[in-house]
Amino acid sequence: MNLLKLILAFALLTLIVIGGVGYWFYSSLTKPRAHARSDDYVTIERGSAPSQVVAKLVAEGILADSPATMLYLRTLGSADKIQAGNYQFPTPISTLDVLKELEKGSIQTTRITIPEGFTRFDIAKRIAEIFPGTPARSEKEILLLMSDTALVKDIAPEARNLEGYLYPSTYDFPPDATPEQVVTRMVEQFKKIWKPEWAERARELGRTPHEIITIASLIETESPVDDERPIVSSVIYNRIARSIPLGIDQTVVYVAKMQDRWDGTIHKSDIEADSPYNTRKYGGIPPGPISSVSAGAIEAALNPAQTNYIFYVLDVGKNDGSHHFYASAAEFERGKAVYQRWLAEQRILKRQAEQANR
Repeated sequence: MNLLKLILAFALLTLIVIGGVGYWFYSSLTKPRAHARSDDYVTIERGSAPSQVVAKLVAEGILADSPATMLYLRTLGSADKIQAGNYQFPTPISTLDVLKELEKGSIQTTRITIPEGFTRFDIAKRIAEIFPGTPARSEKEILLLMSDTALVKDIAPEARNLEGYLYPSTYDFPPDATPEQVVTRMVEQFKKIWKPEWAERARELGRTPHEIITIASLIETESPVDDERPIVSSVIYNRIARSIPLGIDQTVVYVAKMQDRWDGTIHKSDIEADSPYNTRKYGGIPPGPISSVSAGAIEAALNPAQTNYIFYVLDVGKNDGSHHFYASAAEFERGKAVYQRWLAEQRILKRQAEQANR
């Protein structure tokens, strides 16, 4: 009987050990691991042994230093299928997914990132820098490509250019991609995120999709804070309802960019510019978007918060791009005074820093 108990105990212990090893093995291979090299290419040289490949990826921080990787390659994996090449590994990524990428082989790409709020002028400049094409296209030539609105006629037949329809995101292209391919991909991405129900919601608000994208672009350039975007949206709708000019400075900046005279500072001549895009001079919304827009900004344009606010001022205390909101002119003037004092202090500090660096 004692012998039987001993055998059972040994068998149970063996099962526990096997189970523990199996869990460690499975977890080591399938658990995603974060790393800091997602924007870089890692080169696997031709003729590298599997152990050398693993050692390199461990050194780069992409793989954990675990014997499970080599154990897998020697038993269940396909070490002989690992291919040389230049690889970009997303983060987080599991060991198994890394090995699958190595077996699949690499296709080198070039990445371009379009931030939320970029204008078509900013986008054209970035495309010209990264994907100029052969022969190289200038910014103005790429801007001309953005005048072709055929791709968005089904959503916004009244669009005059592709402003607002070049979706802000990070894209990977073959290194020899053309400006046309880049522009087309950005518009296609916009159309992927556009929802049919958004067009219906626009009709409920008495707006066209193009007008909603225009309002969304105003929201995009005014606030980077997702939670307050519906409140910014409410201010826009409230001011329109009361026939108060929107007075959004980024429309003044946009006019300066359209007229090829933006130097980074808003001048008195900019504020007085005679353009329907200038919301300091003309009421209502501009004739079209003034920047690229995110899905969040579109949602805010379609679903404004219910408020009585008609003013807002940057919250200089938080320093995160958020705002204070006001329903009365008196409250707004007090908030504006605080902001202007802070702005004057920032200008003094900037001048002092410039003098110190001379």
